[in-house]
Amino acid sequence: MKNKNIVLIGFMGVGKGSVARAMVKRSCMVAVDTDDVIESIENRSIKDIFATDGEAYFRALERKTARWLKKSVDNTIISTGGGFFKVPALKKVGKVVLLNAPFDTIYERILTHPDAAKKLKKRPLFQDIDKARALYEERLPQYLKVADMVIDVSNKNVDAIAKEILKKGKKR
Repeated sequence: MKNKNIVLIGFMGVGKGSVARAMVKRSCMVAVDTDDVIESIENRSIKDIFATDGEAYFRALERKTARWLKKSVDNTIISTGGGFFKVPALKKVGKVVLLNAPFDTIYERILTHPDAAKKLKKRPLFQDIDKARALYEERLPQYLKVADMVIDVSNKNVDAIAKEILKKGKKR
């Protein structure tokens, strides 16, 4: 039987964590963030993991986290890092929901956020806007391929997005 989890995927800065927290308020589910799980396992930050051990090691930690989620977590909203969608058998972890918006919308949201400096520091890739845009364009077809549901988050607040996901999720 498939877990009753909802796995939120999408480009960095699209609002996966914020939407997960809003969904918790509207449901009897709890939320977990894959980057938080990885940082807990390693007892160090994602930035430190990348700097010390590299991307390949980090991606192995994502696969380990996905296996743990599949075996141990049910009825949970799972917000993921931007590349987590690549883990094998992601759909076995739960229903995969892509939160999407045009690149410029995501970037503008980050720049106009009250904690914009902190948000940009957490996402060093946005220091080179051309590289960030290229990565978004590369990933979008891949996101669409693994998603069970796509939610356009443009011009919507997190509560409206949470409500839409929960409503559409009940119909399936």
